[in-house]
Amino acid sequence: MARVYTFTVTQPCDVKTFLRHRCGLSSRMIIRLKQEETGITVNGKHARVIDMLAAGDTIELQMPEETDDSPGICAPVSVLWEDEDFLVIDKPADLPIHPSAGHETDALSLRVRGYYADRGEKTTFRPLYRLDKDTSGLLIAAKNSYAAAASSLEKIYFGVCEGEIANPGTIDCPIGLLPGHSIQRGCVDSGQPAVTHFEPIKSDGKHTLLRFRLETGRTHQIRVHMASIGHPLAGDDFYGGSLNILGRQALHCGEAVLTFPPREQRIMFSAPFPEDLRRAFPALF
Repeated sequence: MARVYTFTVTQPCDVKTFLRHRCGLSSRMIIRLKQEETGITVNGKHARVIDMLAAGDTIELQMPEETDDSPGICAPVSVLWEDEDFLVIDKPADLPIHPSAGHETDALSLRVRGYYADRGEKTTFRPLYRLDKDTSGLLIAAKNSYAAAASSLEKIYFGVCEGEIANPGTIDCPIGLLPGHSIQRGCVDSGQPAVTHFEPIKSDGKHTLLRFRLETGRTHQIRVHMASIGHPLAGDDFYGGSLNILGRQALHCGEAVLTFPPREQRIMFSAPFPEDLRRAFPALF
């Protein structure tokens, strides 16, 4: 079934201005909706983007129906919250978002397709961001192209780093591929701008639990930045961390705030710390 969004006009303007500034539609999506007879309607009638709106008018957007016939699998999906627009999942560690080497037959995308199929749905899986295979926590997916394009997110990560960190700080260091590598990143002058804010929560003298807020979203950003200051994530042997206590990087996406134009309030989500982190570092949790 096609998803319909309804808005009430509060002050006069043309349709295009309302769609861009109130609805958060891109020019490409406006063009796409214009091609549908009921894509953009005002008070139940087809509307042109040059038409003027009056206060009190009702404008409706009908998203083109999209389906995904890709096969899924029957496997657990920890759903924290769901509505017509978004699916919020608590992703476990050791599970990639999409099939990859060693995980060709099990990935979060395959599990979600199976989850939808069990309900007779063929909804497309659109993660709003990506988590590394071994990073646990919140993963938010949109159920249509409008929800994916017009939503915005603020995410908070938590991680356990090696060594004692007493004070909060900011790392402003560009990140790019290391020479001769196709995956491993580092702080390099030719890289893309990257800014990480960190705040220590608790330390046991050997490790520190930190809260991270990112201004950018570079691949491996937290892992690279913390390694660059001599405090790699515990379990992150790819960037110098030790595997003595934990067999994967100690990184968890724990909080997120979602903003979406059709809603007038921000929605907050949280995911509990996974058991492997609690067992490995009991003094920090």
